[in-house]
Amino acid sequence: MNVFIFILVLLAVPYAVVRFHPSFKNLAIGFGVFLVGFTLVGSFSFLAGIIIWVIYLLPVIFFGLKDLRMQYLSAPLLARIKKVLPPMSETERDAIEAGTVWWESELFRGAPDWSRLQSYQKPQLSEEEQAFVDGPVEKLCEMIDDWEITHNLMDLPESMWEFLKEHRFFGMIIPKEFGGLEFSAYGHSAVVTKISARSISAGVTVMVPNSLGPAELLLHYGTKSQKEYYLPRLASGQEIPCFALTGPDAGSDAGSIPDTGIICKGDFEGKEVLGLRLNWEKRYITLGPVATVLGLAFKAYDPDGLLGGEEELGITCALIPTNIKGITIGNRHFPMNSAFQNGPNSGEDVFIPMNYIIGGQDNIGKGWRMLVESLSAGRGISLPAVGVAAGKASSRVTGAYARIRHQFNTSIGKFEGVEEALARIGGMTYMMDAGRLLTLSALDSGEKPSVVTAILKYYNTEHMRQVINDAMDIHGGRGICMGPSNYLARAYQSIPVGITVEGANILTRSMIIFGQGAIRCHPYLVKEMESAGMIDQSAGERSFDRALTGHIGYFVSNLCRAFIYGISASHLAPAPVGGRLANYYQRLAQMSAVFAVTSDLTLMLLGGAFKRKEMLSGRFADALGYMFYASAVLKKYENDGRPRTDMPLVEWATKYCLYQIQTALDEILRNFPIKSLGVVVRAIVFPLGSSLRQPNNSLSHRVAALMIKPGAARDRLTQGIFISNDENDITGCLEDALHKSVQAEPVQRHLRAAGLFKPDLIDYTQWLKELVAEKHITDDQAAILVDAQIATRKVIMVDEFTPDQMVAAPSKKKRRVRKKKQ
Repeated sequence: MNVFIFILVLLAVPYAVVRFHPSFKNLAIGFGVFLVGFTLVGSFSFLAGIIIWVIYLLPVIFFGLKDLRMQYLSAPLLARIKKVLPPMSETERDAIEAGTVWWESELFRGAPDWSRLQSYQKPQLSEEEQAFVDGPVEKLCEMIDDWEITHNLMDLPESMWEFLKEHRFFGMIIPKEFGGLEFSAYGHSAVVTKISARSISAGVTVMVPNSLGPAELLLHYGTKSQKEYYLPRLASGQEIPCFALTGPDAGSDAGSIPDTGIICKGDFEGKEVLGLRLNWEKRYITLGPVATVLGLAFKAYDPDGLLGGEEELGITCALIPTNIKGITIGNRHFPMNSAFQNGPNSGEDVFIPMNYIIGGQDNIGKGWRMLVESLSAGRGISLPAVGVAAGKASSRVTGAYARIRHQFNTSIGKFEGVEEALARIGGMTYMMDAGRLLTLSALDSGEKPSVVTAILKYYNTEHMRQVINDAMDIHGGRGICMGPSNYLARAYQSIPVGITVEGANILTRSMIIFGQGAIRCHPYLVKEMESAGMIDQSAGERSFDRALTGHIGYFVSNLCRAFIYGISASHLAPAPVGGRLANYYQRLAQMSAVFAVTSDLTLMLLGGAFKRKEMLSGRFADALGYMFYASAVLKKYENDGRPRTDMPLVEWATKYCLYQIQTALDEILRNFPIKSLGVVVRAIVFPLGSSLRQPNNSLSHRVAALMIKPGAARDRLTQGIFISNDENDITGCLEDALHKSVQAEPVQRHLRAAGLFKPDLIDYTQWLKELVAEKHITDDQAAILVDAQIATRKVIMVDEFTPDQMVAAPSKKKRRVRKKKQ
């Protein structure tokens, strides 16, 4: 009985830590009083009592007496850290310090505050933004013929370029005082989403001038004169911008770019001025072939000491007209059959004055920080919007196609194998959109959450890959035959583009998300690193001791939290709502606590060596990323007013995310730096084992049924994309066929129930006439069936070409060379 009571008290200690947050002193006193009482009543044997008291007194004395702790723990540990802590390069420091910390820190630290999540504002379009989306953007989508763009012209038509300039599509991020539209991040994203769902090539053309590039850099870092000259010209399309960073010898490792700018004096407009002589070679530059103004990243050097400082000045950004002597705008690249302008450029002994540097001479050497700070916000808008566009478009067209396409006298959308793929398309689209909306809420409130935007870029483009692959599988032959009526293939071909740009996905997952998140989100890690870097040893030891004791308390609290939530199957975890969704919040809180424990232990064990453990880092990124998406899904459902018909999507997406989190954490523990410790930690944080499961068949069936049925839930899922009603447009034909097929289904069911099936040797129309004559159906019902059959036939047919049309004849195709600025 005494043993049982003692075990109950031991279990009560972590519960008390989680529930009441006692100080170390109060916890030690309380447990000490219990031990004294238990000892006095003779509940322990002599040996057991000695062992228990030693286990109790060691940490109490060690952590209670500061001088002892400093001498035997803090000081030796600090000395070891100083020896093993790897040096941090300036580019690494800039990348880590870029942006702000937001909701991801709550998930990282093991105790998410759900009231904080609920307080974030739902992003809304202003009246002006909504009018733009409903007006010029809608008109642009009507103008788009993606086959003409990507096959015949390999460019946007001239009329479309002029339309984009006239309506200032290239000035969405530019303030109105400079002639721009000054849209919110949500407005910007809404425009890119709608266009990209119609044409990736058009979407990229619009998105690049509004993403990381000259306008963004000028807004934050440009001089007054630079802003006044360039921003109005960029907003009106008078100037077409590009930004050149990547080259043959420096891709993801942008800090190693070999392109140079030597400080020197030279002639400019008839005068000798101080400037830089540039030499560079760049590639993969979107809009480069048609750009009139070139943003350029290079390393600046001052070998002659003209600026009176160091020789190596660092990465610098300049804005250069492309008609300057020495600049070569190369030919075009051909990125996955996409038609957006992309190509190389180079410069040989190009002299520019100091006022071409973005921000002027004072910003020499500050280019890398400028880039990573801008990227911390920009990558959360454009590419994630393309991923959502692909998901929404795939959901819309694939659900419709699965409903109207019949095999074995059954709609293929009702086959369980197809339902499984449809559920992934719908669930992942809901998840991608939820992540996008939550991130846009942060950006529009002034945050620059660099870790969140890296998460969004990686997972939205990866889930875009899965969604489009599933859509292609369901369409079968319909999806692989190229031509004007193929609405999937170009998006399918362009998947690697999104995977590659603005931080290659492998790099983003394995190095950036958790590598940056660990330092930015951990409440004590930066303080400990700063203490190690202090010149005053005594001050450093005191600072480190404060951080270390806080760190230990943080770790113990999370360990108790993970155990209590685990042993109670998360029922003791907090939830801001009741009902069916409460357990999803509780499970997410449990996963957050487990993440905090495992990440903390891993960082403590590996220290600076973790930098090279990219597989572990990638799994931590998965856990953190899916925690973000799960919380975003729950937030979106609340923001949407908790529509009951959306519940299958919410549950599918949340279950999927929770399972991915559990899988990532399980793989971390299986590959723990110390295998035996991984086993022990698993027993503590997952005392009931791995209990989370993938969405089940029943839930997948409900999601698939929602996607193939016209209704409010399907419309909400695909809200924000262009939906054509034009019967001459293939997507308009698909919408028409869906509605006519749904209308025909009751008649078809009536005929099947009566055992009436079309004979093989009779025409469909003739058969219907016989059915009318025999009074099995009415004339109106026959007309409904004929209309559905014609509409369906139009949709399922694929394009075909004559042998002459299949022969490449580039000389006969219209290829337009855009004029450069004189």
